[in-house]
Amino acid sequence: MQLSDRISGLFLAGLGLAAAWGGSRLPAVPGQDVGPAAFPMLIGGGLIICGVMIAFGIGHSFEVPEEEGGERHSAVYGLRALVPPGLLLFYALAVDRLGFMLTAAVIVATAAFALGAKPKLAVPLAIGAPIFVHAVFAKLLRVPLADGILPAFW
Repeated sequence: MQLSDRISGLFLAGLGLAAAWGGSRLPAVPGQDVGPAAFPMLIGGGLIICGVMIAFGIGHSFEVPEEEGGERHSAVYGLRALVPPGLLLFYALAVDRLGFMLTAAVIVATAAFALGAKPKLAVPLAIGAPIFVHAVFAKLLRVPLADGILPAFW
């Protein structure tokens, strides 16, 4: 059974609405500009935007149409499903030694290559995404992340 993009997108937007609403009900922390409501509302807003875009088919033209019969993939192809839990385990074991920046760069690059990205996209993403995420957590949310071998430059 396949769900249409409209149903999936509206479900995702509803999930985002619930996250944003739940986050907005969290109490503020006295004396702080950013409280516990910020992160759920940010994630909820992103889910709403992505869900609406999926429901209306925005970006659908970028998808490669699936051929009838499809390609035959090797048995190893199905093992891609083990990449996310493997990356999570890698993060848990390596972040204290390597630090957030290097660990996140390896994770982003591995995930990008596993999803079929070309090095032209995967390498800049593996460099930029950890810097952006570290900046958000360290500066905006004030959550310290492990320094390890390569500490952040701020």
